[in-house]
Amino acid sequence: MIRCYDVAGQIPLNPPLQKWEVRNLMINPGVIDVHTHAFPDSLAPRAVAHLEEQGEACAHLDGTVSDLVSSMDRAGIAASVVCSVATEAHQVAPILAWSRQIAGDRLIPFPSVFPRAASALTDMEMVAAAGFRGIKLHPEYQDFTIDDPALSDLYSAADAAGLIVLFHAGYDIGFPDSDRSSPARIAQVNRAFPSLRIIASHLGGFRQWEEVLRTLAGTDVYLDTSYVFGRIPPRLLGLILEAHRPDRLLFGSDSPWADQSESIREVQKLGLEPGRERALLSTNAAALLGLYTPPQML
Repeated sequence: MIRCYDVAGQIPLNPPLQKWEVRNLMINPGVIDVHTHAFPDSLAPRAVAHLEEQGEACAHLDGTVSDLVSSMDRAGIAASVVCSVATEAHQVAPILAWSRQIAGDRLIPFPSVFPRAASALTDMEMVAAAGFRGIKLHPEYQDFTIDDPALSDLYSAADAAGLIVLFHAGYDIGFPDSDRSSPARIAQVNRAFPSLRIIASHLGGFRQWEEVLRTLAGTDVYLDTSYVFGRIPPRLLGLILEAHRPDRLLFGSDSPWADQSESIREVQKLGLEPGRERALLSTNAAALLGLYTPPQML
């Protein structure tokens, strides 16, 4: 299988910081990518190949942390959220351990829990106790529906712990006919748990952007830009950006499935007013992640 990435040289990672503190971002945050993926070195080749085949996607990186850091360096990205998904209950503990290993001044892991596991609430407590800022959940790969009432205790626990929940939103290229993570379902969770901080990836719902306009635009759900450029009709992109709260828009690339540098250029092509562009690329995410204190609060 032909790869779409050039393997970069190994770059030593900075040592993990206490409480995942990010240096030099409190006053002047740089670009923050809230949606990336990486895998342990031993797993990365198999994981990338499997996901490329399943989703008919083409990776721009080799799936390792070192290649992600190289991409960040090329793109001028200060920090990236690294999203993991536990597709089985037994994967939760290894993902948590690996997330602890990679956490540092530029990498902010979002581990995962397996929502249908008997241990899900305990696992959520472990994530929070370890100091992580959020979790990633993917209904298709984890076999659940976002607004299933059976998940109420899980969402309540995440809310009580102050954890951000980043959902895959909309259709998935590997599961093109499922609406388990539709914008309307995310809006229902937002209504039921109004203080739960939710990021709906892919601008609220991949290939369900008309529904985003009807159900999520204007709410306090965060929308990230991952894997939308070149895929969303420009008219819908403009309408969503206009209708949604400027402080609830986040930059995300979905690396390795999209190139981080090109994703930043696409944001810059939008012609946003400079303050709005900086908010989308930087300060909204920094404030959400606790990495930035707005000037009026200093």
